[in-house]
Amino acid sequence: MVATAPRIGVLALQGDVREHARALRDSGAEVAEVRRPAELENLDGLVLPGGESTTMGKLAVAFGLLEPLQLAVRDGLPVYGSCAGMILLAREVIGGRPDQPVIGGLDIAVRRNAFGRQVDSFEADVPMAGISGAPVAGVFIRAPWVEQAGPAVEVLGEHAGRIVAVRQGNVLATAFHPELTGDRRVHGLFCEMVRGRAQGDKRRQS
Repeated sequence: MVATAPRIGVLALQGDVREHARALRDSGAEVAEVRRPAELENLDGLVLPGGESTTMGKLAVAFGLLEPLQLAVRDGLPVYGSCAGMILLAREVIGGRPDQPVIGGLDIAVRRNAFGRQVDSFEADVPMAGISGAPVAGVFIRAPWVEQAGPAVEVLGEHAGRIVAVRQGNVLATAFHPELTGDRRVHGLFCEMVRGRAQGDKRRQS
C-alpha cells in the first residue's frame, strides 16, 4: 500500500499522542489517530504512545480494541511502543497489576516504573544500534526497563546497564520518549521498518 508516505496510526486513548503524531509527520509519515477497531484498517504501522499503561490497557478493553490490536501485531503490523507502549507490548509486566491487559508482541519481561517515580524523571543520551551518529536523546518519565529478553529479541540500546530499547521482527520499543525531544531518528527508523514491510508484501504479491 505504501509508497513514500506510510500511513501510521497512533493509539489515541491516552498519553502523548500529539507528540508522536508530530514526530511521525516530521519523519515523512501520514498520521491517523486510532480509538476504534475500524480505525486499525488500512494502516501500514502503529505507534503505542507513552502514558499510563494500566489505564491504556483498560481503555483498550473498554473500546473493544485489545483483541484487534493483539491480532494486528500477530499478523505482522509494524508497531513501535515508547515507555507505556513498551509495557503493553511485553509478554510479562513486573510490578504491574495481575489483571493488567497487554497486547504482546515482544518476548520481554519489563519492570514498571523501574527508574523511579515522576520526580525521578531525567534525560539521557542512549547509543542505539541501527541509528548512526550521536546517541539518541531520550526522556525517561516513570520509565520501565527490560529485565529479561528472549533469544529472538535484539537489544538496541542500554542505559546505566539496563536494556531500554529492543526490536523483535516488526516490533520496536523504547523505555524512553524520543518524541519529547527534537531527535527524530527513532521515528525515522520505525518509518523505515514500515516501508520495508510494505515492500516485502509487494514482492510477495507480484
